[in-house]
Amino acid sequence: MRTVIDALAALGGVASASSLRQAGVPRRLIEAGVLDASVQRVARGMYALPQAEPVLIHAGRHYAVPGCVTAALAAGLWVVREPEKPHLAARHGRPVPGCVVHRSSLPLTPLDFVCQSLRCLPPLEALTIAESAVKKGVVQLPALRERFPAAREKSVLALVGRIRPQSGSIIETMARYLLEEAGLTVELQVNIPGMGHLDLLVDGLLGIETDGYTHHSSRAAYREDRRRWNVTVVRGVPTLRVTFEMLLVEPTEFVHMVHQALATYRPAQ
Repeated sequence: MRTVIDALAALGGVASASSLRQAGVPRRLIEAGVLDASVQRVARGMYALPQAEPVLIHAGRHYAVPGCVTAALAAGLWVVREPEKPHLAARHGRPVPGCVVHRSSLPLTPLDFVCQSLRCLPPLEALTIAESAVKKGVVQLPALRERFPAAREKSVLALVGRIRPQSGSIIETMARYLLEEAGLTVELQVNIPGMGHLDLLVDGLLGIETDGYTHHSSRAAYREDRRRWNVTVVRGVPTLRVTFEMLLVEPTEFVHMVHQALATYRPAQ
């Protein structure tokens, strides 16, 4: 017989009585856990481990679960910035203090919270979540398209149409979005002989390579990075290096820099 502590841990630390019973925990063990303080009753029919994350306990008190960008963050998807307030999903849709609430059926699926993100967040932030969800196999692109009837949600469906599962990182997705919004043509993962795949190629001329903060994990990785850089020069593909911080804090300056580089190298080409 499964213990209530094991069941709650498997369910994320907070769960309803019905979920616990479905997990094989009888009511008497739930009540015994409350009596010996190994389990907290946070609301009628809702239980939590004392060490559960505060946001989960707060959600449980209001019969809600993490939703939208908060659920995407917990799932390890590409989130541009943490929300100022946790986003929750609940059947009732009523306000929850300190939170943004999305009315939704429960249990919440990955497809549900990705769709919530697409409807709720600014386009760039929504795209990174949706693109990473498709890339990681969390949701399927056809299923995502079906959730947005074209007649009612054309803008969201258009954003779904910009998902590229071959994108290698959140930085690539952000850079591509900003450049496409500026009217530039962007190719992903372009093969450069002797180098491998270039992250982005802009207007068939300018390369973009993205640097994460863990980009160089060893001396060997550092040397390989420099080799790749030298090959782009030899092959006549001028290449800019961009970081997440640059795209987040200075997106306009990034696009301006790309326009300047294109203007510089087009005459030479």
